[in-house]
Amino acid sequence: MNDGSLATARLLVFRVGTLACAAEVDQVREILPRLPTTRIPGAPPVVAGLVNVRGTLVTVVEGWRALGQAPPSASPETPVTSPAPGSTIILELARRDADNGGGGGGGTRKLIGFTVDEVTDLLAGGNATLEGRDRLPGVDPTLVRAVGRDARGDVFIVLDLAALLGPILTT
Repeated sequence: MNDGSLATARLLVFRVGTLACAAEVDQVREILPRLPTTRIPGAPPVVAGLVNVRGTLVTVVEGWRALGQAPPSASPETPVTSPAPGSTIILELARRDADNGGGGGGGTRKLIGFTVDEVTDLLAGGNATLEGRDRLPGVDPTLVRAVGRDARGDVFIVLDLAALLGPILTT
């Protein structure tokens, strides 16, 4: 599946559980250390809560829950008071305004946080080989745009962030 948009894309590669995943760099606003969240009463379990990023409230999604991975194991030497290991990737996604009644002016982009275990690489389009999404054991193929291999031959999946996070943005 070497479509033009992905063949030339720059990709941020990260690990969620045992999965190596990637997102297009154009959708990544910033990468922060794992941020403590404020739980939202009544929110689905996939939503970790809210964080304040320089005055903007951002909904944070637990990456492992969204992708159906096992929960990260707590290290016995990590004190309970320290923040969880990993990173929070702040993504900027297009919002589907049809569900919002069109009111409120402006914002066709929405910030959403996505927790990951580790950010591992940044690849330019020519540094990865992208293939179809046919055989993806344990991953819903509707959440994947392509399967890639980096220069070392390691496999990663390019996530369809709109399909993965879109339903959460509308709740």
